[in-house]
Amino acid sequence: MRYEFGCKVSLTTTHKQGLVIASQSIAGNPYDGHTLKSALKQSEDLTRVKIKSAFVDKGYKGHGINPEEVTIFISGQKRHNGKNLTRSIKRQLKRRSAIEPMIGHMKNDGRLGLSRLKGIVGDQINAILVGAGHNLRLILNHIRKMMKKNPLWAMQLLY
Repeated sequence: MRYEFGCKVSLTTTHKQGLVIASQSIAGNPYDGHTLKSALKQSEDLTRVKIKSAFVDKGYKGHGINPEEVTIFISGQKRHNGKNLTRSIKRQLKRRSAIEPMIGHMKNDGRLGLSRLKGIVGDQINAILVGAGHNLRLILNHIRKMMKKNPLWAMQLLY
């Protein structure tokens, strides 16, 4: 019995700041592992930066990406290439779980849960707009924090 409807949205974010680099809508209900290659390619095309490593959830097992191109770390992973994970990689894998609240905010605040635009193209436009809206919220929150710390911060940027 099919229980999902709509389309799948693939998001690529920066690891530390959580900015959405790429957002794409994928029609149907493909396996997560099959969407990883196109998501990484879109991110590289948009940023013109070669992605060296990616941290993904367990749904991306069997992704089919050449390990010489991109190193993929899957949540819950204990070893990589026959060696134990380093402390920094373990910390980065824990950081990967921060994407789940971001997706929740995008679904609620950014209206990612329901697209009111028509068709597959409408879903694609909605996915891009939700990612842009998320980035704007992060930037505005950063500006708010800076203004609280130093009210003359904005004036210092001008000069």
